[in-house]
Amino acid sequence: MIRKFFRTKASSKGKLDNFLDKYNLPRAYFNINRKMISKGVLVGLFWGFIPMPMQMAGVMITTPLFRFNVPIGLATVWLSNPITYPPLWYLEYKTGNIMLQRDGLTNIELTMQWFQNHWDDIVVPLYVGTVFYSTIVSYLIYLLINWLWIRSVRSEKSQKNYTKV
Repeated sequence: MIRKFFRTKASSKGKLDNFLDKYNLPRAYFNINRKMISKGVLVGLFWGFIPMPMQMAGVMITTPLFRFNVPIGLATVWLSNPITYPPLWYLEYKTGNIMLQRDGLTNIELTMQWFQNHWDDIVVPLYVGTVFYSTIVSYLIYLLINWLWIRSVRSEKSQKNYTKV
């Protein structure tokens, strides 16, 4: 299933070859296989969970350190976007409070003065929760994608063998 999707996207190699040659981009960062795709998702989610500006730059900085499918990594970063920021950051904040065994803030006001006064009470739990989601959750999703890919390949092979008989 997953493999078939990427295989159909890779069928137009002439366009990809022209694009890579035109901009002198390394082919290794555009490979479509289980390892490259799953690592791209891992890196993209890692940076996507971190509340910071320019998350895509983080993916690009990570590119020379790890070999992964860069377009997948960049696309995965966009799972965190202005629509998903508030629930994601709130979840990270709540998780950080649980991990630090804090109660968290009550009587929240949506004013700049309130945020300035409570900045230290917000940032520490937020980034503790961020560490959890950036490392643990992104790695679990990496393992899930690997497992789904392998399962898809095995299913494809068993269907081929079944149709031959």
